[in-house]
Amino acid sequence: MSISVGDKIPDVKLVKATAEGPQPIQSAEYFAGRRIALFSVPGAFTPTCSARHLPGFVEKSDELTAKGIDEIACTAVNDAFVLGAWNKSGGSDAITMLADGNGDFAAALGLEMDGSVYGMGKRGQRFSLVVNNGVVEYVNVEAPGDFNVSSAEYMLGQL
Repeated sequence: MSISVGDKIPDVKLVKATAEGPQPIQSAEYFAGRRIALFSVPGAFTPTCSARHLPGFVEKSDELTAKGIDEIACTAVNDAFVLGAWNKSGGSDAITMLADGNGDFAAALGLEMDGSVYGMGKRGQRFSLVVNNGVVEYVNVEAPGDFNVSSAEYMLGQL
């Protein structure tokens, strides 16, 4: 069963990519007291993720903030070093990278996928959430291979 509107974010260890290095955090604590736009990509440096998904949130970060978003975060089943390098390469300081290296967060959300056929193993699906004080306001999960409802543009239309 995947996460739904009105559900609390599960409490799972994530690793925040920072300039000072990886910083372990608990998801329940991270999402508490703020309204966060979270998007998930199957993998850093992959084609759609790098060409459209991350750039869309970078480009629309000011508009999302103007609509009441306190922070924009990206998660992927990658390590914090990879996500940090990806953010440095094509992201922005406006995006917080949350590494889900073992896929525990994706699994707890019920939004994991098996990318073994592509040599990627277990990953998180492409999705976006708006989380307000730890409670999910919006859930947007893509059909396999699609990129529509998890985009920054789509999220802006919801807010």
